[in-house]
Amino acid sequence: MRNPWNLTSLVFAVVLACAAASCGKTVSDAVDDTTITTRVKTAILNDPAVSGHRIDVDTFKGVVTLSGQVKSETEREQATALARATSGVVEVKDALIVENP
Repeated sequence: MRNPWNLTSLVFAVVLACAAASCGKTVSDAVDDTTITTRVKTAILNDPAVSGHRIDVDTFKGVVTLSGQVKSETEREQATALARATSGVVEVKDALIVENP
């Protein structure tokens, strides 16, 4: 009689490896990036200087990209500073647009 757990484990390992390979990240990288994104979004939401703006946060291998619109250069700098101060962030790419420069 075959052990169904061995086949299930093998299928799970192959699916997991394919998923990781298809996006260029390991599973732990994806979890870390999700955690970093959540931390940055939380920092932005908790800061009254920038919390009212729609700032998108994307993370890939610890590199955070901020995009969206802010009202001033000061708000742009604050959002970028918050991202840089977040644990796990390797680099911050600023793609924010100042509405009225």
